[in-house]
Amino acid sequence: MDERKLKAFITAADRGSLAKAGQALHVSAVSVMNQIDGLEDVVGVKLLERTTQGVGLTAAGRSFYEDAQRMLSLEADAIRRARAASEERVIRVGTSILRPCKALMDLWREIDGAGSGKLNCQIKIVPFDDGPDTLDSLLSPGGPIDCFVGPCDSTEWQQRYNVLQMGTTPCRLSVPRGHRLAGKERLTWEDLEGETLLLVRRGASPILDQIRDEILAAHPGVRLADAPHFYDTSVFNECEARGCLMETLDMWAGVHPSLATIPMDWGYEMSWGVIYAKELGE
Repeated sequence: MDERKLKAFITAADRGSLAKAGQALHVSAVSVMNQIDGLEDVVGVKLLERTTQGVGLTAAGRSFYEDAQRMLSLEADAIRRARAASEERVIRVGTSILRPCKALMDLWREIDGAGSGKLNCQIKIVPFDDGPDTLDSLLSPGGPIDCFVGPCDSTEWQQRYNVLQMGTTPCRLSVPRGHRLAGKERLTWEDLEGETLLLVRRGASPILDQIRDEILAAHPGVRLADAPHFYDTSVFNECEARGCLMETLDMWAGVHPSLATIPMDWGYEMSWGVIYAKELGE
């Protein structure tokens, strides 16, 4: 139904006058009258009574009035949604040495059909530093990125951000290449006797807390040391400098050239996925 006819009818009914409706719509009173006449022809009934004092709703007009308002509202909503759907959104994906975005980008290309554009989004890759200060504020309001890919077992991140788990990956051990265990293809609890194992502090990761609890309960010969914060390259440097072992993941196998990544017989797996802000940036 013609939007101009509906607006003329509603405005005339609200103002009680064709002249006042014309002023509100910035057209002549004659134009308002013509629009209403056309609407009444479409509806097939009289909607307004014209008198010397102005105009008023007929019984049919009163019935039609609220429906006309809803029609205009639905039309406005439809236009808004259509325009929003046509706007390409930019999603800022963070990438770093320890949290590379390749897994997400590979999945994105698979879903998007090799650049077909059906997802209606533009991806912007934003490098970031893995330092603890950066990670604490990375996805805060006004921050530089909207999401990144990495281990998502962190209790703190699950509280502060949204987490979309994409899979799990086995927990491994990083071993300095000069260490007595570096040549082994697989490690056992017996191999770890007398060694120091570097883990992130208790409470940061439920999975690593389970490893810590098993060591304390069943493997007292393994010494524990707390990493100062979530992993960045400085933690890998500390592992190499101290000659100790460190829990790690396959995705970090090449982070430090002096550390070997070796499977461990313990059955622990770390969840990984997309960590993203509560609200995406514009």
